[in-house]
Amino acid sequence: MFTIGDFARHGQVSVRMLRHYDAIGLLRPDRVDGQSGYRFYSGAQLARLNRLVALKELGFTLEQVGRILDDQVSGAELRGMLTLRRAELEQRIASDRARLAQVEARLRIIEKEGAMPAHDVILKSLPAVRVAELSAVAASFEPESIGPVIGPLFEDICLRLEKAGVPIVGHGIAYYDEREDGSVLAHAAMPVDLDPADAHDFAVVDLPAIPQAATIIHRGSMNEVLEPWQALGRWVDENGYRLSGTSREVTLVHTEDPAGWVTELQEPISPK
Repeated sequence: MFTIGDFARHGQVSVRMLRHYDAIGLLRPDRVDGQSGYRFYSGAQLARLNRLVALKELGFTLEQVGRILDDQVSGAELRGMLTLRRAELEQRIASDRARLAQVEARLRIIEKEGAMPAHDVILKSLPAVRVAELSAVAASFEPESIGPVIGPLFEDICLRLEKAGVPIVGHGIAYYDEREDGSVLAHAAMPVDLDPADAHDFAVVDLPAIPQAATIIHRGSMNEVLEPWQALGRWVDENGYRLSGTSREVTLVHTEDPAGWVTELQEPISPK
């Protein structure tokens, strides 16, 4: 038998927490001395304590923990819960990191207000291009919404083209259509030499020629594209132009490390 202090030490929890678990009926002492009121625990109760603490750390309420413990959850079931919870936490951490990156990007833009622009804008005409594409809906234009959608779309379209034996004849193109409900239809497109009438598990469309586009080269992850996109938008507005079509992101260089990516941002424009 363990005193409450020894049991707390072996279970690596606080005495205060053990008293709380006792008070709410989650982990009763094996025996309570009638005269002194001292609590005593058995070694076998460490198994219940381990399950209790694991479930609590997985995010379950103590009420839910009690119900699960009463159902005698197995170690394998706890492992499954842990795996699921780990994936949820990793996704939350990734989202938080992406959000921090966006805050840092906006701070850099704020700190550079009034300074000479560091981006070179080039005007050019863009020819029409035939592409094979896949599309899916993202919640918004925020990077944490776009990234998890457009990345898998590009992976999928490349796999489908490879399976169909269709060669890719140009750089990947991402473009986005805003929908009435505020969501975004994201398109991942790869240039192909293919008849649109052929039946495939992807769409074949012709992106129209753009008589005049303002373009900027962005180097690095697309999570850091906010600053060059805003620089391009300001340049268009300050130089007597207006936006006149769907913008595109053309991947010129794609590497395993996003820091090595090179992307051309293309904004169709016309005189105001």
